[in-house]
Amino acid sequence: MIHVEQAVNKSDLKKFVTFPFSLYKDSPYWVPPLIKDEMETFDPKKNPVFEHADAWFYLAYKDGKIVGRVVAMINWIEVNEQKLRKMRFGWFDFIDDTAVSEALLEKVAELGREHRMEYMEGPVGFSNMDKVGVLVEGFDHIGTMITWYNYPYYQAHYERLGFVKEKGYEENKFPRSNVDPSLFERVQLLIKKRYGLREMNFKKTSELMPWVDQMFDLFNDSYAKLASFVPITPVQKEYFKKKYIAFINPEYIKFILDSSDRIIAFAIVMPSFSEALQKARGKLFPFGWYHLLQAKKHNKDVIFYLIGIHPEYQNKGVTSVIFNEYHETFEEKQIETCYRTPELEDNFAIKQIWKHFSPEVYKKRRTYKKAL
Repeated sequence: MIHVEQAVNKSDLKKFVTFPFSLYKDSPYWVPPLIKDEMETFDPKKNPVFEHADAWFYLAYKDGKIVGRVVAMINWIEVNEQKLRKMRFGWFDFIDDTAVSEALLEKVAELGREHRMEYMEGPVGFSNMDKVGVLVEGFDHIGTMITWYNYPYYQAHYERLGFVKEKGYEENKFPRSNVDPSLFERVQLLIKKRYGLREMNFKKTSELMPWVDQMFDLFNDSYAKLASFVPITPVQKEYFKKKYIAFINPEYIKFILDSSDRIIAFAIVMPSFSEALQKARGKLFPFGWYHLLQAKKHNKDVIFYLIGIHPEYQNKGVTSVIFNEYHETFEEKQIETCYRTPELEDNFAIKQIWKHFSPEVYKKRRTYKKAL
């Protein structure tokens, strides 16, 4: 008998956050989050997404033991401004028992019908800055801090319960040895001269911070046309500054400016923290901070987190300037492998950007949809 309860207090939420630690305790590929960060993500007093979103947290029990979890979400900007009556769900984990996954998803469906939503889709987060997609290929590769890992049986549960594929995502990687700098060194000089552009690099986070608001504005402009895009609000900018920007090596953030010192392109790369997070086991203390600091300073793998180009400058070769700047940084730091975050499989424009590096698709994800 499966019993589902709503997590309503801090103690319940701690159980919600830590459930995957037992579910994946024997997996060499699962990357645990920092428990404190995950708790703050779900705290309405700390995460500004709750100014325009609601969330419900559910735990499934079997014989008194937690066997599954799910977050049901409504992003009211999406519903009221974009007219998408979508019930979101994410952070969806469960043992290989269809009765468990069905009971949890039925709770999501009940909320969706109660709020007159038309369909439910997941796994997704609150917005585009969150993790997305259930893993359907690439189970024998270590996860990242910005993606979910899951067992292969998850896909079968979705399809057995009547869900259909909504969006597909691909994750790519390539060795830095694939990068031929002659492909962009000369071109980037011509592009900068033609459009009056210049690069901006940083050595200190304090130098970077005054530009971050403008970067997030460009992010909104760059990604506005993508499916289910929800813009970053002013209060979220401050939140992301503290949560992410201060954590990233400043030399891994690149801006391209026009003659008026307006940011027209940006890129964010992160060192891989996967193995460091596995060693930390969800906690910064006593030794987790040390493993993360070592990864930040010395890791030879990097993840291309975001690239944004103003619509006026798209398809004009600006990426050649970005790649030239990263090539110089990666040479200095002796980076070996470059990974990319999940990208929509039908985003052919982004595929064109990377084609010269012969990337390998090593993971695939998808979100699933069901009418209510």
